Amino acid sequence: MMNEQTKQRIEDLVKNNNVMLFMKGNASHPQCGFSSNTVKIMQDLVGDDFQTFNVLEDNEIREGIKEYGNWPTIPQLYIQGELVGGNDIVTEMYNTGEIQELLGLEKPQRVSPTIKISEKAKENILSGIENIGSHVLMLSIDSQFNTRFSIEEPKGYEITSDLGGVKLYMDIATAKRAQGIEIDWVEDLQGAGLVIKNPNAPKEVNQLSVKELKEGIEKGEFKHLYDVRSQMQFEQQSIPGSKRLDKEAMQEIEKLAKDTPLVFICIAGNTSQGACDYYRKLGYTDVNNLVGGLAAWFS
Repeated sequence: MMNEQTKQRIEDLVKNNNVMLFMKGNASHPQCGFSSNTVKIMQDLVGDDFQTFNVLEDNEIREGIKEYGNWPTIPQLYIQGELVGGNDIVTEMYNTGEIQELLGLEKPQRVSPTIKISEKAKENILSGIENIGSHVLMLSIDSQFNTRFSIEEPKGYEITSDLGGVKLYMDIATAKRAQGIEIDWVEDLQGAGLVIKNPNAPKEVNQLSVKELKEGIEKGEFKHLYDVRSQMQFEQQSIPGSKRLDKEAMQEIEKLAKDTPLVFICIAGNTSQGACDYYRKLGYTDVNNLVGGLAAWFS
């Protein structure tokens, strides 16, 4: 049974924060899929204007919150001191517009996106879903614009798009991200499969030459340079004005506007590409990779 001290701690968190999410991990680094999905929904609705508590760091709160709200699972979302529910309920309320109403936001428009599909893609999709029974073809596009097709039971709140015989089901966030996409079928030496062009996806990483970086630094265009190598390597040799991409630097990037020019550096330009892809998928629109890395800079 929960003790009074733990109960008071939970009540303080719930009552003193308009939107309070008890989860595994934190908003920057969720540690379970359900927590991650709930965080993405809240970020879409209120940005960073909500608080989280990592129950993995405090077993008393982890067990106490289940008793407090008479809810057996994590995550748990509270709005204005009232328990909303876990991931499934939050997802459903997000798609129906109920959670937007709780937050004082406008209910989302349920508009089917305009989607183009090639005849070859349509033919292969229809062949693949011929015997799915009561299941439907679900399209999912997450906040990092990773796209996935799956066969699922419909939940009843999906938005649909009829593509001339191919009926796509999608949640409300996917419907917004799917506006204007083109679905095609490609066959090449690597195999065959669906290819999706999404005009809403973040701009590709810019491959920056040493000359362009030097000119950009002189003009004051590049002020945020991050080196992805180890601390020892960074201390041995680095580009003046650059910072090592450690926890503090990552927290700094989180506070920057999404259109801030970011430059990532490594020894040859390969490892830094991974960092670029990570931040591009987080929505940063001016991400730059130093081609050739430090080897090219100091040559």
